[in-house]
Amino acid sequence: MPRWKINLWVLWIGVFFTAASFSMVIPFLPIFLLQIGVHENTEMWSGLIFSSAFFAGAIATPFWGNLADKYGRKPMIVRAGFALFVIYTLMAFVTNPYQILALRILQGLLSGFIPGAIALIGTNTPSDKVGYALSLISSAAASGMIIGPLLGGGIAELAGNRWAFGSGGLIVGLATFLIIFWVKEENFKPSKIKGSIISDFKVAMNNRPFLLVIILTLVTSCSIMTIDPILPLYIADLSSTSNYASLLTGVIIALPGIASVLFAPRWGKWADKVGFHRVLFIGLMGGGLGILAQILFTQIWGFSIMRFVYGIFFCAVFPALNGLVVKSTPEDFRGRAFSLNQTANQIGGMIGPIIGGFIGGIFPVQSVFMVTGILLLVAMGTVYWNAGDLKGTFKREVVSGK
Repeated sequence: MPRWKINLWVLWIGVFFTAASFSMVIPFLPIFLLQIGVHENTEMWSGLIFSSAFFAGAIATPFWGNLADKYGRKPMIVRAGFALFVIYTLMAFVTNPYQILALRILQGLLSGFIPGAIALIGTNTPSDKVGYALSLISSAAASGMIIGPLLGGGIAELAGNRWAFGSGGLIVGLATFLIIFWVKEENFKPSKIKGSIISDFKVAMNNRPFLLVIILTLVTSCSIMTIDPILPLYIADLSSTSNYASLLTGVIIALPGIASVLFAPRWGKWADKVGFHRVLFIGLMGGGLGILAQILFTQIWGFSIMRFVYGIFFCAVFPALNGLVVKSTPEDFRGRAFSLNQTANQIGGMIGPIIGGFIGGIFPVQSVFMVTGILLLVAMGTVYWNAGDLKGTFKREVVSGK
């Protein structure tokens, strides 16, 4: 088997385990806050804890990207894996929200497992197989995000959230050891040029299609993360009469991921025919309307159905954005392009929980769903009005400075 295929399948397993460990821990933090005695301003605490890791990640991502260019992507993946192992394990022993906040900040500063895996695949896979490889990695993340809440909810139901957090640490530790022994980074040339995030941003500013993708990534990430801090609490309230509230919460959180596994390949095939920009437009429209429709359902089963329908459409959004990153940048800038896009994703993830926690703490929780849906529809309008730019390809003389 070619080396790039071995790397791909080992990294698939690693990304699957890492995504699963993340979704075993993070969605249940708001409920865990209640269990450790945080009964006042729970929504605001939840928003702060969610956003802190993204804020730290937005600051640290350029630094780790620069080290990856100097020392390789594999060392950065291993470093991030061990960091997550320690952080998730320590999460099982916290006793107050300040400790959770500190660990979340460390998580943002030290993580980067999945972005590192994507970068390694992008630089160690034949050019005619990159799209195939990246789509498989996306399926690994989606599958892990499905299994994680189910495992986390099941373990929490049987043994408590602390055991769920500890199990998440063990899983990501196993993924890290797989990377150490089975992944080999062959196509790596250490960078001899001192990186500059400022110069990279200047390049992005001169590439209008890519700049639009960065803005759309930021808005989309922000909109989705407004709802994440309050979603477990909202589901728990809807299912308050159930004897299996934690498990049911995990199942409902996993529904969009299940829809992604079932429908994302179909969106990908269609994008190859009609273009990433058109699939992005439809995904944002269906996602925005799907979020707004969830306000109408106050029973758990109707709400669950709408979460699944929302997932059918929204699963097209981020793969389409990644496709537009590839389409709008030359190969010699693509690593930096994905790094900038990840920074935008982190900033959106930082702002979103703060907005969601603030709105959820002052206004009825349905207002958070409304804000999320409106933001997605605003992003949809941006795609529509800039379709001409998003259809285009990069100009090498602009992006590379040649």
